[in-house]
Amino acid sequence: MKKLYYTIGEVSEMTDVEPHVLRYWETIFDELSPKKNRAGNRTYREKDITVIIRLKELIQNKKYSTAGAKKALEDGAATDGQAKPEVSPEMKRDLKEIRMFLKRLSKAL
Repeated sequence: MKKLYYTIGEVSEMTDVEPHVLRYWETIFDELSPKKNRAGNRTYREKDITVIIRLKELIQNKKYSTAGAKKALEDGAATDGQAKPEVSPEMKRDLKEIRMFLKRLSKAL
């Protein structure tokens, strides 16, 4: 179910981050830079979703300030000095995609 580009609504649902927060983070973090299509809608790629998951972990779960999260991303210290997180951001994203698919499937049944 992988796609090249995702809409802001799809990314919001996958990551549990509200669209207005995604747009705000885009203004603060250089690492988050979704392209816009001809209609002006944001199109998120896999790397953007990975950054969003890292930001969510830092800001919402670990309670970093936006300045602290920015520094952590720049320093590459997003995992608090651990070698690797238990579950990679890509794995979390894939699991959320599967969950979304299963919810839609169960509603269709």
